[in-house]
Amino acid sequence: TMGNWLVNHWFSAAVLAAWLGINIFLFTYYFLFFDRDERYFYTRAILGSALAWARASAKCLNFNSMLILLPVCRNLLSFLRGTCSCCRRTLRKQLDHNLTFHKLVAYTLALLTAVHTIAHLFNLERYNHSQQATDGSLPAVLSKLHLQGSNKWLNPIHSNQTTVEYVAFTTIPGLTGVIITLALILMVTSSTEFIRRNYFEVFWYTHHLFLIYFAGLVIHGIAGLVRGQTEESMEEVHPYRCAHYLTHKDEDCSHHCCQDPEFGSIPAESWKWVLAPVLLYVFERILRVWRAQQKVVVTKVVMHPARVLELQMQKKGFRMEVGQYIFVNCPTISMLEWHPFTLTSAPEEDFFSIHIRAAGDWTERLIDTFQQQKNEMPRIEVDGPFGTASEDVFQYEVAMLVGAGIGVTPFASILKSIWYKFQQADSTLKTKKIYFYWLCRDTGAFAWFNDLLASLEQKMAESGKADFLTYRLFLTGWDTSIVNNVALHFDTTTDTVTGLRHKTIFGRPMWNSEFAAVAAAHPRSVVGVFLCGPSTLAKSLQKSCHQHSSLDPRKVKFYFNKENF
Repeated sequence: TMGNWLVNHWFSAAVLAAWLGINIFLFTYYFLFFDRDERYFYTRAILGSALAWARASAKCLNFNSMLILLPVCRNLLSFLRGTCSCCRRTLRKQLDHNLTFHKLVAYTLALLTAVHTIAHLFNLERYNHSQQATDGSLPAVLSKLHLQGSNKWLNPIHSNQTTVEYVAFTTIPGLTGVIITLALILMVTSSTEFIRRNYFEVFWYTHHLFLIYFAGLVIHGIAGLVRGQTEESMEEVHPYRCAHYLTHKDEDCSHHCCQDPEFGSIPAESWKWVLAPVLLYVFERILRVWRAQQKVVVTKVVMHPARVLELQMQKKGFRMEVGQYIFVNCPTISMLEWHPFTLTSAPEEDFFSIHIRAAGDWTERLIDTFQQQKNEMPRIEVDGPFGTASEDVFQYEVAMLVGAGIGVTPFASILKSIWYKFQQADSTLKTKKIYFYWLCRDTGAFAWFNDLLASLEQKMAESGKADFLTYRLFLTGWDTSIVNNVALHFDTTTDTVTGLRHKTIFGRPMWNSEFAAVAAAHPRSVVGVFLCGPSTLAKSLQKSCHQHSSLDPRKVKFYFNKENF
């Protein structure tokens, strides 16, 4: 429910409300300022309300450009997480929504860019129209002021032959505006889920256009093409008193209003907004380079079926928690590319590990590099770990863990860690029973996870704790050969698809019956439901949690947690 969401995400809600409020305030304040202020009386005579639209959107563009880099300063976020380690975990968890906020700011930049560009296209059209007008109207007279002296011009277009294309590609604001907009379009379109998943390199390299974006943004306003009347000129020839004289001036006019008004440019100020975040980001990148230089020893390489590479590594001073991730770079393949991978080892182990499946050029080349170089290991650089620990899992007597597709990866770390804590009778572990649901189209790419489940199953059986973990594998995509094979071996003790004791179920889970079974088995427990998977699944799990929680406080309660890995 909305109430629950606000309780768990009050920090995110507060940040969103503040961000939205500042955007609305900046837009409204500067819109009214440029729409009403006396200094822009003459500018408005030519441009109309398009001036206010262009300037108000420019202020919001500056504000959001200031924010866009902050959510991707990973080390800054880690530092903040560390400093508020005494805060409630829900607050620290909010910092993991950094990329969601980054995307929100990016889409807002795209929208504001559209508003700003359209407003300026109207402005150009009106400047052009006023320059060509010969009807003696106020816009026409104002557009001819450049003939009176260098400081007098208000209309930047001084020729009747000027076109929109000419201004766009020959003036500083025009050219930088085109470049900034192209850079933004490329960055937004190349960061869709599909491209990130399948062509990560395209996303990675295109995103470095942000350097061009910020350079263009700082230069964009330097020429000062939009002008307003100067303070001195306002005192001498105030537009409310003297505007009339501009269109009805006699040759021998001696009134003090007969002087022509003078205009000055609006100073460029984008640099003031973005200087601090850019410096912070430069520091972040230097820190990443320094951290990457620290030696990483690859202690073990395991090649799993379906081209999945497991790397076990050690690095001095590396401390991880469950549910965290690292960024990996292999200089042999590319000096620049860093790719994120969820850690699949438990904190209790003396190494940290990742599982890399072939999903794109970089991962393909990495797997090939490790397969070919038998004697000498390729050098690996690691930055991290990042993300908030998923320790909530340990706080529930009963935990229902749901992993869908690649979302199963973080549960490797969690399941191993729970097992170590369980063996060592760790006082922080309250868990007595785990239900694990694994949904995937085909198990091929996750054979390594199968092996992990099989070894956990064996260890639990050996120590007489076989009932500690119940897991169910749902195969949501299959072909007839698998089904025929299952039919032949239906009465075997282990599963024909996975080789595990628990049988594979074909199709999707019936969550109502799954929840009902857990509620019946644990009538007085508090059950934590954890998902790493798509948001559509999150909705149905949340609904089931709500339906199957008893209103009686002494009876079963289901709490839903969606992890962002």
